[in-house]
Amino acid sequence: MFAPPLALASLSGEADAQWARAGADYAGAAFLGGIALDDDSRAAARKLVARDRNEFLPDDPFAFVDRQLAALEDVPVQPAFNVRSATPDPIPDAARICRKHDALLEINAHCRQDELCAVGCGETLLRDPERLRTYVERAAETGAIVGVKVRAEVPDVDLPALSRVLETAGASFVHVDAMDSESVVRDIVDATDLFVIANNGVRDDETVREYADYGADAVSVGRPSDNPVVLERVRGAVDRHLGVEGEVSASSQ
Repeated sequence: MFAPPLALASLSGEADAQWARAGADYAGAAFLGGIALDDDSRAAARKLVARDRNEFLPDDPFAFVDRQLAALEDVPVQPAFNVRSATPDPIPDAARICRKHDALLEINAHCRQDELCAVGCGETLLRDPERLRTYVERAAETGAIVGVKVRAEVPDVDLPALSRVLETAGASFVHVDAMDSESVVRDIVDATDLFVIANNGVRDDETVREYADYGADAVSVGRPSDNPVVLERVRGAVDRHLGVEGEVSASSQ
């Protein structure tokens, strides 16, 4: 889906085109956003800003997505956009913009802030697989490449089973915040043919090797995604364990 198999994970209010450009020397993909698309999710984002959290709140979120992706047309990185919505209705419009720019669309079923969950965004979607299926189906119908950002350790949520639902709905990838349950990556890999991006704690050779051993197709860096020292270290580990070197090593065993 992208090479090298290292992604920059979205950071609300920070992950824009300039941020992606700065990390493009190390990563194969950059997930911009998240961006709130509808009135309810935007109202929730404003509440987050009121308590000092960074959020993107442009007047027109769709024009913002379009401009940000256009700004990356000359950057050698696979662009992607993480989007939030309390309903599926705005998702196809965002997906069409992503398709126009050959970008991936990532549906946010990950954020756990109370304000977002209260309006049905973020990890609330993990507990409502049929609603999440609708989001994916409507996005995939546009021809965009669609995936979902999910979180482990949410009570009563079976991520491998949910990932199968996403796959049948038309998703191509799943971006897994493994929390402290790294082996869930293996369970999802075993359950689906989705492209699996492993996230959480990716900092060094050890963490990359662990996710590679669990079968991840790629890894992503979150908070240190603007730190070139960390990115260089992780990129070296990705080349060893998920790149050509890793493939050669595996084939010789």
